[in-house]
Amino acid sequence: MSHRPIIALDLPSREEVEKFLNNFPSTESLYVKVGMELFYQEGPEIVKWLKAAGHSVFLDLKLHDIPNTVEHAMKGLAKLGVDMTNVHAAGGIKMMEAAKRGLEAGKPDGSETPVLIAVTQLTSTSEEEMHHDQLINVSLKESVQHYAKCAETAGLNGVVSSALEVGFIKEGTSSEFVCLTPGIRPSGSDAGDQKRVMTPSEAAKIGSDYIVVGRPITQAEEPYQAYLAIKKEWNGEK
Repeated sequence: MSHRPIIALDLPSREEVEKFLNNFPSTESLYVKVGMELFYQEGPEIVKWLKAAGHSVFLDLKLHDIPNTVEHAMKGLAKLGVDMTNVHAAGGIKMMEAAKRGLEAGKPDGSETPVLIAVTQLTSTSEEEMHHDQLINVSLKESVQHYAKCAETAGLNGVVSSALEVGFIKEGTSSEFVCLTPGIRPSGSDAGDQKRVMTPSEAAKIGSDYIVVGRPITQAEEPYQAYLAIKKEWNGEK
């Protein structure tokens, strides 16, 4: 089965999303990421609309609060039928466990519990910034690996991480534990504000389970062709 790259809909409005999706065949079922920019402008209706159109949705809100608040928030998000969502691992094991309980309690009858992953260190964060801004004095690798193990202990499905960290995360967790990799850029493209990036083929070789691609598709002159090229590279197709 061909794996779909997740398209980051980092767009300001439903109108812009509709304009973008008009570049794709109406029969093409996509996996899309709805982040803070879009969700906070359009609210839950944008998720309902995308689901009704036949797309899978990763709701990327990175919840981080006290366990009770996160549990109730996740219960509401699960009712939207999202396929995947996330929290910050820095919220701790109890918070992550609460997030999972909320998703299980809120999911529609007969549906699977959404995939729940945790953010370790943002791909925009350098080791120097982590040391200075967060006062975390271990290496970036150790911090990411520790957060991944905490997420697994809490019963989460996996983590968000740079593809550069997938190998040692996989070494320290179970075979079912997944890694979702943002910051994916086709060869020769601009890295933008991401400091830790890889190409789709590199991410596939190193063991990423999901990849997220934004501007190389959303800002392409021909978004559908750009999507197909990245999908082929991600799946190792010629």
